Amino acid sequence: MATSLREENARLAAQRLEATFLAEMLKAAGFGEQENSLSGGPGEDQFASFHRQAVADKIAASGGLGLAEHFFRAMMETPHDR
Repeated sequence: MATSLREENARLAAQRLEATFLAEMLKAAGFGEQENSLSGGPGEDQFASFHRQAVADKIAASGGLGLAEHFFRAMMETPHDR
């Protein structure tokens, strides 16, 4: 049973890692940036990052790019696997 809890925790960590990666990619792509008469200010940048992270979390939770599976396999490797 400890193994399944370990696997569950590793899968969750892998999904979170993929979501963080996706959020950074969305930021680099300019997702959430606005330029109009109502935009600007220090709060906008902070809220845009929350929005990017929420979108990235949803993408990762629905399968993402497949990175989470690679991260999971790497986390589950033991020294004897190599």
